[in-house]
Amino acid sequence: MSLTISQKSVLAWSAATGVLALALWLLGPVLTPFVVAAVLAYALTPLVDRLDALARGRLPRLLAVLLVELLLILVVLGLLLLLVPVLTREWPLLREQLPQLLDRLNTGAQPLLAQLGLKLSFDMAGLKPALMKYLNANMADALGSVLASLKIGGSVALAVLGNLILIPVALFYLLLDWKVLVRRVTDLVPRHLRGSYDSFVAEADEVLGQYLRGQLLVMLILAAYYSVALSFFGLDLALPIGVFTGLAIFVPYVGFGLGLLLAVLAGLLEFGGDGGLSRVALMVGVVYGLGQLTESLYLTPRLLGERIGLHPLAVIFALLAFGQIFGFVGILVALPVSAVLLVAIRRLRQRYLSSSVYRG
Repeated sequence: MSLTISQKSVLAWSAATGVLALALWLLGPVLTPFVVAAVLAYALTPLVDRLDALARGRLPRLLAVLLVELLLILVVLGLLLLLVPVLTREWPLLREQLPQLLDRLNTGAQPLLAQLGLKLSFDMAGLKPALMKYLNANMADALGSVLASLKIGGSVALAVLGNLILIPVALFYLLLDWKVLVRRVTDLVPRHLRGSYDSFVAEADEVLGQYLRGQLLVMLILAAYYSVALSFFGLDLALPIGVFTGLAIFVPYVGFGLGLLLAVLAGLLEFGGDGGLSRVALMVGVVYGLGQLTESLYLTPRLLGERIGLHPLAVIFALLAFGQIFGFVGILVALPVSAVLLVAIRRLRQRYLSSSVYRG
């Protein structure tokens, strides 16, 4: 039985998807730096093209690529430096205020547990010395563990260092030759499928572009909001925690939860004395409650748009499923692949609704 062009197209795309999934599964550790570089190259290529257009041919593409990559490296280093105050400030505060913090938590928890009919007692006299011993010695122990792990698991350390070097190198070449690579892939598509391929790629590119630009704008707005809002409550680490919370929103719910935990911990350690728990609860409830409502009800629908159509549950499922099957590489490609699959599902649905099978 001969196959129609439509059926051949479906089989071709199914085979290509299967080969790609198998390659990701078998070569996950090897592909990790290249996948990271490819995702960054896709997101940064428009910026390189914009520099080319603004320079009107007077700026070599090589120099434009170097400028964009240097900007990316500076941004990453800046974000890492923002987290330094969190580590350097919270650790001494934790060691100083841990006994009082445990006493306040125990005092506040006992009436609540009594109302719930639970009778639990905590051995604070034995717990506090054990924790303080761990915290006071943990820095030296952690350094020793790191050094020991570097000696025992040298291959892991070399792999991490290799990826840190390989990602910028791969990103440089991908940015430099992105259009050539795309053209070579397009040349491999059979001529009778070229129209469908070009239409599909154009729609997928539009969806991915909308998602990346909208998500970046949401992250920047939320980073500014959380930084300013936390500073209104007098939190000393409002800037690094606020920026981290806003940028970590890219990982749905997980980033928000980590930012919330950082704010709670910083608030408990900084707002000592009576009324500290109430102040932390008010700060977290107002700042993070309004932030979540603003993001869910306004920013995400308005800036990402309904055209993308990725439901929050679909995003969570994609992250978990791709992470389980392909590991870290799966997490990297989960959302872009889901957006592309969404375009494919839309087209299959439209084709099915217009077919004689559906119409009977």
